Amino acid sequence: MADTNQIKHVASPLARQTLLDGDLTRPVAGGRPIRLLPWLQVVKIGGRSIMDRGHQAILPLVDELRALLPEHRLLILTGAGIRARHLYSVGLDLGLPVGSLAPLAASEAGQNGHILACLLAPEEVSYIEHPTIANQLAIHLAAARAVVGSAFPPYHHHEFPTSRIPIHRADTGAFLLADALGAAGLTIVEDVDGVYTADPNGPDGKRAHLLRETSIAELAKLQGTLPFDRALLEVMATARHIDRVQVVNGLVPGRLTAALRGRHVGTIIHTGALPN
Repeated sequence: MADTNQIKHVASPLARQTLLDGDLTRPVAGGRPIRLLPWLQVVKIGGRSIMDRGHQAILPLVDELRALLPEHRLLILTGAGIRARHLYSVGLDLGLPVGSLAPLAASEAGQNGHILACLLAPEEVSYIEHPTIANQLAIHLAAARAVVGSAFPPYHHHEFPTSRIPIHRADTGAFLLADALGAAGLTIVEDVDGVYTADPNGPDGKRAHLLRETSIAELAKLQGTLPFDRALLEVMATARHIDRVQVVNGLVPGRLTAALRGRHVGTIIHTGALPN
């Protein structure tokens, strides 16, 4: 009888090594990952900036998205609005940890997504949850030209000790999804014409000027508010596919259409990814 009590080895450069060793994994995983959905355009719709404004802001944007469906296959992601800030206020008052606040705010972003999907339902657009986006997005986009989801990253109860409010919010989540899927691009739709040197609606608004084109290094030096999460700058620095993001004003008809057609109509932010 043959002796089968032998140790079997699978030839692998990672065998019996720590996967935290960058020098070890770089030859194996140092190349750019495969683009899963290179034909996909990701559009992130602001919660407070767009959805909270009601029908005057939402319905024209829905009409624009509807007209874009024959040209593009879209993953439309929604952020949370002012109701999330109320959730944060109540949660902080109750002493909830930051990991419990994140899924509460994510649920509000999902509500905005459901609203948008209902308005686009005649075009066979539906809302899908994060697990479906991760595992079945391609088949949904084979059946319809677009789907809607929540832009909040599914960190659930992960704790970020540097903040009492979740630092990774809708803008960051949208970028992580777009980059992981190897999408053709990401467009962030807000209520301003792009990124300014200062808040255009704040006390120094008269001195604010629009940055037509910028980089994550330049934005990191800016003080004050940005029209997106500051954590977005961190994940942009390690991007693998998305080499630029455009921020456009969704309150101006045609801006989103022009951006998806490759025109420069807002602020273009260059990320850390190498151009294709």
